[in-house]
Amino acid sequence: MNASAVPAATHSPSGGVRAAAKAQRREAILQAAKGLFARRGFHAVGIEDIGTGAGISGPAVYRHFASKEAILIELLVGISEYLHTGGRELLAEATGASGAAALIGRLIDFHVDFALREPELIRIQDRDFTALPDEARRRVRQLQRQYVTLWAEQLTALDPALSLDEATVRVHAVFGMINSTPYVARRIDRDIVRAQLLAGARASLGLPARG
Repeated sequence: MNASAVPAATHSPSGGVRAAAKAQRREAILQAAKGLFARRGFHAVGIEDIGTGAGISGPAVYRHFASKEAILIELLVGISEYLHTGGRELLAEATGASGAAALIGRLIDFHVDFALREPELIRIQDRDFTALPDEARRRVRQLQRQYVTLWAEQLTALDPALSLDEATVRVHAVFGMINSTPYVARRIDRDIVRAQLLAGARASLGLPARG
C-alpha cells in the first residue's frame, strides 16, 4: 500500500525516523563503495572495507544490499538513468530547430557539471563495467545508447548535412574529453577545468563560444 493512502493516525514518528536513518545508512554505504571502487577497483574491495568506510560492520552492509555486485549495479545503472532522465527533461523543454543549438548548449552544461561532480563514478564505469551482471550491463548500454542518440539527433537538427552516424562519432568524442578530464586534471582549479571543457565541447560540436 502506498504510504499516502494510510490514515494519518497510523503514522509512527519513530517509524519515520527509522526510515530516514536507514536511507542515510544506505547512502553512506554507496558513498563509501564509490570512493573505494574508484581508488582500488571493484575486485580489490571487500564488504568489510565498505562497511568500515560507512561506519558499520561488513555483515551490516547486507541489511541494505544483497551483495557487493548489487552496490555496483546501483551506482552504475543509477548514473546512466540520471543522465538519460536529465537529457530527456532538457529535450522536453526545447522546441523547434531554432532551439537545437540552445539545447546542445544545455546538454553540454549538464554533462560537464555531472563529470565534475562525479569523477569517481566515471572511473568506476570505465574500469569495472564488465563486473556488472549481464542484465545490468544490457540496461546500462541501452540507456547510454539512448542518451548518445538524443545528443546526435540535436546535432543533425542543427546541421542537416550531418548524418546520424557522423553526429554520433562527434558526441562520443566529446564525451571522451568531458569524462576523462576531471579525474586526470583534478589538481587544476575546478573553475578552470569547467570553463575549458565547456569551451572545448562547444567548439567540437560547432557551437559559437559564449561571450
